[in-house]
Amino acid sequence: MPDRGGGPTGPRIRVGRPSRRARTLLMTLGVLAVLGMAFTMFAGFWTDWLWYRSVNYSSVFTTTLWTKIGLFSVFGLLMAVAVGFNVWLAHRLRPPLSAMSMEQQSLDRYRMGVAPYKKWLLLGITALVGLIAGASAAGQWRTWLMWVNGVPFGQKDPQFRLDVSFYAFDLPWYRFLLGFGFAAAILSLIAAALTHYLYGGLRVTSPGARATAAATGHLSVLLGIFVALKAVAYWLDRYGLAVKSSDFKATDNWTGLRYVDANAYLPAKTILFCIAVICAALFFATLWRRTWQLPVIGFGLMVLSAILIGGLYPAIVQKFQVQPNEQAKEAPYVNKNLKATREAYGIDDAQVTEYSGTGSTKDKTKLRDDVDSTASIRILDPNIVSPTFQQLQQIRNYYAFPTNLDVDRYSKDGKDQDTVIGLRELNLNGIPKNNWINDHFRYTHGYGVVAAKGTTADAEGRPVFTESDLPSKGDLGDYQQRVYYGEKTTTYSIVGGPQKEIDYSDDSGEKTTSYQGKSGVSLSSPVNRAAYALAFSEPQILYSGAIGEGSRILYNRTPKERVEAVAPWLTIDGDAYPAVVGNKIQWIVDAYTTTNGYPYASRTTLGDTTADSLTATNNSRAVVAQQNQVNYIRNSVKATIDAYTGEVKLYQWDTKDPVLKTWMKAFPGTVQSKSAISPGLMDHLRYPQDLFKVQRELLTRYHVKDAQTFLSGSEVWQVPDDPTNKSGNAVPPYYLSMKMPDQKAQAFSLTTTFTPNGRDNLSAFMSVDAEAGTSDYGKIRILKLPTSTTVNGPKQVQSQFNSEQDIAESIKLLKGGDSDIEYGNLLTVPLDGGLLYVEPVYVRGGGLKYPLLRKVLVTYGGNTAFEDTLDQALDKVFGTQDTGTSPPDDDTTTNPPPTSENPTVQGALEDAQKAFDAGQDALKKNDWEAYGKAQKDLEDALRRAEDAQNAADKKKPSGGGEASPSPSGSPSASRSPSSA
Repeated sequence: MPDRGGGPTGPRIRVGRPSRRARTLLMTLGVLAVLGMAFTMFAGFWTDWLWYRSVNYSSVFTTTLWTKIGLFSVFGLLMAVAVGFNVWLAHRLRPPLSAMSMEQQSLDRYRMGVAPYKKWLLLGITALVGLIAGASAAGQWRTWLMWVNGVPFGQKDPQFRLDVSFYAFDLPWYRFLLGFGFAAAILSLIAAALTHYLYGGLRVTSPGARATAAATGHLSVLLGIFVALKAVAYWLDRYGLAVKSSDFKATDNWTGLRYVDANAYLPAKTILFCIAVICAALFFATLWRRTWQLPVIGFGLMVLSAILIGGLYPAIVQKFQVQPNEQAKEAPYVNKNLKATREAYGIDDAQVTEYSGTGSTKDKTKLRDDVDSTASIRILDPNIVSPTFQQLQQIRNYYAFPTNLDVDRYSKDGKDQDTVIGLRELNLNGIPKNNWINDHFRYTHGYGVVAAKGTTADAEGRPVFTESDLPSKGDLGDYQQRVYYGEKTTTYSIVGGPQKEIDYSDDSGEKTTSYQGKSGVSLSSPVNRAAYALAFSEPQILYSGAIGEGSRILYNRTPKERVEAVAPWLTIDGDAYPAVVGNKIQWIVDAYTTTNGYPYASRTTLGDTTADSLTATNNSRAVVAQQNQVNYIRNSVKATIDAYTGEVKLYQWDTKDPVLKTWMKAFPGTVQSKSAISPGLMDHLRYPQDLFKVQRELLTRYHVKDAQTFLSGSEVWQVPDDPTNKSGNAVPPYYLSMKMPDQKAQAFSLTTTFTPNGRDNLSAFMSVDAEAGTSDYGKIRILKLPTSTTVNGPKQVQSQFNSEQDIAESIKLLKGGDSDIEYGNLLTVPLDGGLLYVEPVYVRGGGLKYPLLRKVLVTYGGNTAFEDTLDQALDKVFGTQDTGTSPPDDDTTTNPPPTSENPTVQGALEDAQKAFDAGQDALKKNDWEAYGKAQKDLEDALRRAEDAQNAADKKKPSGGGEASPSPSGSPSASRSPSSA
C-alpha cells in the first residue's frame, strides 16, 4: 500500500525564488548600476569644476552652484512640507467611523491596500513634489541673484513713482514667489481633498453631509490661502501694467499703460484686490461657522466681478471713451512710452538732421576731391572675399578662414587704414587622414593672421595683403601666431604631452611644436582622465599612451562659448573679431546686459531684430541671448580671449549700467574696471553690430518725439532688404571710415539706410561713431531726407545699375562661360548734400575658384559709372577723367615688344610677349582657364629672361662694357597684364 502519511516523498522544490548566486549577481549589478550613475553625475560636475578653475572663474561656478542648491533645497523642502503636512493633517482629521454605504465599502479596499505603506507613500509623494518644485526653483537662480543684489537705477516710472529696479529686479522675484505659492496651495488642496475622500471626510454619493466639519475647515483654509494669493496677484498686476506688452498702433510690442489701463484696468485691479481679501476672510471664517455658504457666495461674486470689472468695464471705456478721440486720450501715455523706450535702448541722444539728398552744383573737380576726404571707401567686402583668402593664403588644406571676415583699423606711418582681417584657423576636414590621434593630438591649432587693405585691390582684382604667408609676416610685427582658440575650433584637443603637434609646413617640411600655455585641464590624474573619458564618451582618453606627463585637454574653444560660460548672465554679440594687440592675437567679444522689465519701454525680440542677410547664411553670427525678448540693453562689457592661452578677460565698459553693477555684486571680481583696458586694445574696440541693429530697428518708429506723429504712423521707416542678393533679409550694417556733414574728419563708423514703410525710396541714413576711446563714440547721427522729394534707396540704386544698357552688357560679358557675378556691399556715403553709392563687383568662375574684384559701380546725382577701379569710376561720375583720344586697342602700339642683345633673353622676352597677348585675348573672351594658363606661361618666361640676364651679368667684367637691357622692359614689369 502507498504511504499516506502526507510526508514528503521527494526533494522540495522552491518555485519562483532565485538562488543565492543569482541574488548576489543581481545585487552586484544593481550596486554597479547605482555607482555608474553616480560617477556619471560626478563626471559632469567634476569636469565643469576643473574647467572653471582652469580659466580662473571658479567663483562663477561656485556661486551659481550654491545658489541653485540653496533654491532647490529651500523651495523643494517648502513644497514637500506643505503637501506632506496637509496630507498628514487630512489623515489626522479623518472621521473615526465611515458610513456603511456602497461608496465607502469600495473605498475600504483601497484603504486596506494603502494601510501598510502609508508612511512610504507619504514620503514618496512629498519627495516627488519636492524634487519637481526644487528643480523649478533652481532655474530661477538669475532672478534670485538680481533680487538680492539689485542696485537702483536712479529713475522712477511715471505712473507709480517707483524706481526702475523694482520692475527689473524685484517684481520678477515676487511673481516667482506668487507662482510658487499658487502651486503649493493647489497641490496641497488636491492632496488634502483626496485624503479626506479616501478616509471618509468627503462623500460624493453617501447619504448625509457631504463633508465632515474637520474636512470643511481644513479645505476652507486652503481655499482661503488660494484666494488670498489671488488678492496679492491682483495687487502686483497693478504694477505689472507698467511692463505689460500689447499691440498698439505703430508697434507690435507696445509696453506700458495706455488710457484704458490707467483709467479702467488700474482701478479694477484695486477693487478686485479688495473683493479677494474679503472673500479670503470668508473662507477663513469657516473654521468657526463650519459652512461653505458665505465663502461660495463670496467666491462667485469675485469671479463675476473679475468678468464685469476686469473685462467688460475696460472694454466699454475703450469703445466709448478712447476710440472716438484716441489721439487726444492716448497722447500722454504715448509720450511716456517714447521717452522710456528711447532711454532704455540708448537712442535718446540720437541726432536727427534734415538732409536734402540731392547734390549741389559745386564744381565737379572739387566734388571729386571731396570724396577722398569724406570717406575711405572700402571696396573689399569681408563677406565675399573669404574664398579669395582661402585660395591665396590657406597654404595647407588643414587651415581655413571664417565664412565672413572682419573689418578693423590698423595704423601704418601714422595713418589709420581700414583692414579686412581673418585668422588661419584649424580645419579638421582638410587633414590628410582623420583618426583620433590626428584629430585631437597632432592637428590642434591654426597659424597666423592674414590681413588686406580694405580700400584697394591689385590689378588682377586680388586683395592687397598687408599680412600674409606662412608664418605670417607683414605690417603687424612680431606676435604669437598659433591659434588654439577660434571661431572654427569646435572640437577638443589634447596638448603638451608626449605626442608632438603639427605647427606648420614650409618647403623644408613639417614643423612640430608642443603647447607651452597653461590653458586647459591637466590629465595627469587618473580621476580626471576617467571623468573626461566619460564626459566626452571617448574611452581612449582613459588608457591612450599618447597622454602622459604634461598633457592638457582644451575645450570650449570658440570665443563666444568661453564668454558665455564665464558670464552666463550676459548676452553675447554674434560677431567676435580678432585683433593683434601687442604681441598677441586677441579675440574681442561684445557683451550686453539686458532686462525685459523696464517700465513703458517697448520690447524687441533679439533673434529677429539682429537677423540680416549674413545671419541667414551663417548661423554662427547669431546673437547668444539669455532672454530673447528685452526692453533694455546696454553694451556693458568688452571681453577678450587670447587665441593662444584661451585667457578670458571681462572689462566694464558701461560704468553707469545698474544691471551690470548688480551682476558685479553677485559675481565679485569677475569683471575688471574700464581703466584696465590697455591703449593697444582700446585702438581695436568698436561699436557692436548687434546693438546697432537693435537700435536701428527701434529707430524706424522711435525717431519721432511727439505722440501725434507716432500715432499717425506717417513717419514709420523700415530697414531695407539686402539688394545685393535674393535672400529677402535685411541689409547688414557696414563699417566704414567716413565723415558725416557735421564732422571735421573721418571716423570709423557703422552705417545703415532706411526706407519708408512699404516703399523703396530712401528716407534716412544712419551712422554711429564706432571708434572707441573718442569723445563721440556711440553718437548716433541720422540724416532725414525730405518726404516731398524722392531719393533712390538701395534697391532702386541696384535696379538702376542693372537696367543701364552699357552696364547690363558689361555684366553679361563678365558672366560669359560658366562665370558668375557677386555683388559686394552697397556702401552709402553722404557727400555735399547728395548720396554717393559705391558697390564692388566680383567675378568667380572659369578656371578660378575664388572671387576677384573686376568692376566698381558708382552713382551720384543721377550719374553712374561701371569701371575697372574705384578711381576710374569716381572720375567718370564727376567728369574729371581724361577726355583725350583713347589709345588704340592694339597693345603693340602702346607697348612695343621688348628687345635684348642676348639671344637667350630675347627668346624668353618674345615668349613673354606671346603669353601676354594670349592673356589679353583670353580676357576679352572671358576664358578664365586660358587666362590662368597664359599668366603661368608669362611668369615662366619672365623668370627665364631674368635668370639668363643674371648669368650674362656675372660673366661681364665689373665696371666695363655696356649693360644689356634688363627684362624689366617686359610687359608685366611696366604694367600688369590685366590692367592693359
